[in-house]
Amino acid sequence: MTPDPSQTQEQPLRGRTVVITRALAQSAEFTAALERYGARVVACPTIEIVAPESFAALDEAIEHLYGYDWLVFTSTNGVDFFMQRMETQGHDASELDDVHVCAIGAATADRLRDARVHVDIVSGESKAEGVFDALANYLGGRERLERLNFLLPRAAVARDYLPHALEAAGARADVVAAYRTVPPQTTERARVEALLVGGAVDCITFTSASTVANFAQLFDTRDLGELLRDVRVACIGDITARAAADYNLATDIQPAESTTAALARAVADHFAPES
Repeated sequence: MTPDPSQTQEQPLRGRTVVITRALAQSAEFTAALERYGARVVACPTIEIVAPESFAALDEAIEHLYGYDWLVFTSTNGVDFFMQRMETQGHDASELDDVHVCAIGAATADRLRDARVHVDIVSGESKAEGVFDALANYLGGRERLERLNFLLPRAAVARDYLPHALEAAGARADVVAAYRTVPPQTTERARVEALLVGGAVDCITFTSASTVANFAQLFDTRDLGELLRDVRVACIGDITARAAADYNLATDIQPAESTTAALARAVADHFAPES
């Protein structure tokens, strides 16, 4: 049966199967966006967001917030775990009123505002290089970073560019683990493998370097090129795309903006029929 052209335009992913590797607890909005475009979404979470092995460093930082000029949040996860820990330790969001706050991405900024935390800078650039430039521009130049104290609550394992760049500019940058990303206890490996073998997967999406590495670990390979030979690969940004390249994957789809909404739109645009 020939599909209705109007329906195809409104749902360009109709009849397409998209695998998402994002953490299950964070995948609802991404899944909904893809489904609105008509996709059949198969969840294969390759990471799980959990508490750090110890809260000692984070608790100490929270107790000494008065010693920091800036708080830099790199993700909604960082916001959630930081604010939860503040509440657990008997602190209120109002204690952040005297600290400047930088958020990476609109979603992180929205999460902070929901928690009644003001935001001074929202960096549209998700990469650490762009965040450093945003801070320097806001302050009126790189030299204005000197002697300022920054607190970065983030994943236990993350890129070191930003803290190193801040320290090179004469600032102090304290990085504390607010959460960890770990492989999930249960996986959908068998189901996804069966779909891949049967040629039933049109696209796979990766939203972080960790999702790429853990997907490769799930299939016990350093070369994902053969496994995903006939599958379109969608990566949320440059860092994720570079991680994909490390596993012999070429990125077919990458949005200009590093958000899941933009990624879903980019996947839909890629498969949309030409008018």
